Amino acid sequence: MSSSREGGGNEKVGLFETRKPKGRLTYKLFASTIFVGICLIWVYRIWYIPRAGEPGRWVWIGLFVAELWFGFYWVITQSVRWNVIFRYPFKERLSQRYGDKMPAVDIFVCTADPTIEPPIMIANTVLSVMAYDYPPEKLSVYLSDDGGSDLTFYALFEASRFARHWIPFCNKFQVEPRSPAVYFPASSSSDKEWLSVKMLYEDMRNRIETAVELGRIPEEIKGQHKGFWEWKSRVSKRDHHTILQILIDGRDSSNPTAVDIEGHALPTLVYLAREKRPQFPHNFKAGAMNALIRVSSEITNGQIILNVDCDMYSNDPEALRDALCFFMDEENGDEIAYVQFPQYYDNIINNDIYGNISPVINKLELAGADGYGGSLYCGSGCFHRREALSGKKYNKGYKVDWNKEIIRKMDKTHKSVCELEESSKVLANCTYENGTQWGKEMGLIYGCPAEDVITGLTIQCRGWKSVLYNPEKRGFLGVAPITLDQSLVQFKRWAEGMFQIAVSKYCPFWYGLGKIKIGLQMAYCVYCLWAPNSFPTLYYVVVTPVSLLEGISLFPQMSSLWFVPFAFVFIGKNVGGLVEAVCCGQSSRQWWNLQRMVLIRRTTSFLFGFTDTIVKKLGFSQTAFVITAKVADQDVSKRYEQGLLEFGTSSPMFTILATVALLNLFSLVWALKRVALDMELKAVEQLVSQIVLCGLVVLINIPVYQALFIRKDKGRMPTSVTVASTVLASLLCLMPMY
Repeated sequence: MSSSREGGGNEKVGLFETRKPKGRLTYKLFASTIFVGICLIWVYRIWYIPRAGEPGRWVWIGLFVAELWFGFYWVITQSVRWNVIFRYPFKERLSQRYGDKMPAVDIFVCTADPTIEPPIMIANTVLSVMAYDYPPEKLSVYLSDDGGSDLTFYALFEASRFARHWIPFCNKFQVEPRSPAVYFPASSSSDKEWLSVKMLYEDMRNRIETAVELGRIPEEIKGQHKGFWEWKSRVSKRDHHTILQILIDGRDSSNPTAVDIEGHALPTLVYLAREKRPQFPHNFKAGAMNALIRVSSEITNGQIILNVDCDMYSNDPEALRDALCFFMDEENGDEIAYVQFPQYYDNIINNDIYGNISPVINKLELAGADGYGGSLYCGSGCFHRREALSGKKYNKGYKVDWNKEIIRKMDKTHKSVCELEESSKVLANCTYENGTQWGKEMGLIYGCPAEDVITGLTIQCRGWKSVLYNPEKRGFLGVAPITLDQSLVQFKRWAEGMFQIAVSKYCPFWYGLGKIKIGLQMAYCVYCLWAPNSFPTLYYVVVTPVSLLEGISLFPQMSSLWFVPFAFVFIGKNVGGLVEAVCCGQSSRQWWNLQRMVLIRRTTSFLFGFTDTIVKKLGFSQTAFVITAKVADQDVSKRYEQGLLEFGTSSPMFTILATVALLNLFSLVWALKRVALDMELKAVEQLVSQIVLCGLVVLINIPVYQALFIRKDKGRMPTSVTVASTVLASLLCLMPMY
């Protein structure tokens, strides 16, 4: 896919272009040598397998199986490095070509719990997307509240009133970013208008936070909008009727609530809490998104849909125009189903102790998948073509005449707000989807925690292509977990969801067969196979130290030529990974912290994700969706800013990672003692590889040892975990090796 160009005197250049990075041949040569080294390791394992009855035979076989897996997975990961491409839009050309004749855009913001996702945060996210540099009459914002909370509705009501001041203020002063919670703390001014708008924001924030703290909305507020009457009847998170309120009617410029303080139109603003009943499955975020697709088609029917999570505010007011460059490109735009912006966070400390920044994934791997015509759909910060998201198949003859298609349904209808609300409510009822293809062929796919990824795959298998756009100015910024428990739970959910795809009918290798390129099938499997990585990794970090305790050699001597491929693959992969990280903007310290988190995730999150998937496949459990908390107390935040890993609570995951850390520490200390006292040089040479591996595991787990034995703050490892892991590590030290 490249930018469109037409010859002749009336040359029309494309609205975007595609470039390939330099150094691709060098990397391919390097990767080829790594593969040769991996093959030689496999040959060594087969050639020197211990005979029956010899010590360590089964350990050796297990190690061979683990290395087979590692080699296979490494080959899979090359798919996202082999054909990397970068996209560059030209929004100046877009403006010159279309002016204000832009398509209508519907923006979906999703939230599910007012306790974990504070209403004031939701209000700021909504305000940031309402203030896009875009014709407001063609912009509509929908909030899906799966918590059915009157506090969330109140926050949106307050945001709708503040938007009358905020949007003209943003346009006048070219405010960036356009989330007031981020903008005001980072700027200052003595300008009277600036101070006035800031005071209005502070008043709004105080009113929302006071209501949340009290757990109720003041009676005098309830009389200011009819929507508050929806909560007169019984409403609970899992049992309530459809609540649909159009807070700002973008059609009616005569209504004072629909224009800003300067008399200009405001974007349409809609609140939706779809119907929920205990006897009906609600299908989590996928169900919420599908309800939004249907409801928005009745009210505004924007040709482009943007979906963002409630904690991912818009950081660039022109991001929408960037995305439209891809959809509206004359040559290739008609085949693009969605444009994905990578996920970044604004609360990351310099050394990124939890590995939340993923520059290699965002800048390299996702761009590598894009090279095969299909960026992954990552759930937030994604612009969709409505037709593609609603189930339409792509045909080669498909063409969109944007000049004719730029019409909003809401502009054409003569229904009143109340009539629109009533006619749209039925589309969000529990029974509406019965007997339809929603959740199967239409909208987001049901039955998987990774509903976003599986939906992107099905869209691509219907013939559409997708684009990754990774601008220097981040399009969206969110809130990353700042405790280890939250981080591991999040990755467990991701690993579980991706592995469920791998063991379902949507497995990329057979569902995508003949529909998408083999490179894209492999790119999906880079993430679909996260969970199975847990077992070979656990085997390596458990068996290696236990074998060291028993003096069983698992690797060739340093003087042997067979040592070369082991050393080359180990050093080459790690140095190559470090170079990748640095080239993608990561520091060496951040890379080292990420290696720690990769080890921890593989031995905890991925293990539990794998186990839960198998349990669900056997019918012993059902899919659940865990929301990561977006708030933390001051002590936790302070320790995070100091770069301290936050444990604090008992967790089976903490027990596993502490056991692995202690086992390697015990083995390393014992081995070094034997080396110093009574081992011959030849014996040392046979075990040096295992000593080095244990040493690296110990080095990478220094923060864990500090949490176990040194730290006294509330974020230290709980005593129960320390005792349990010490006992387990001691028992593993006594485990015989066969």
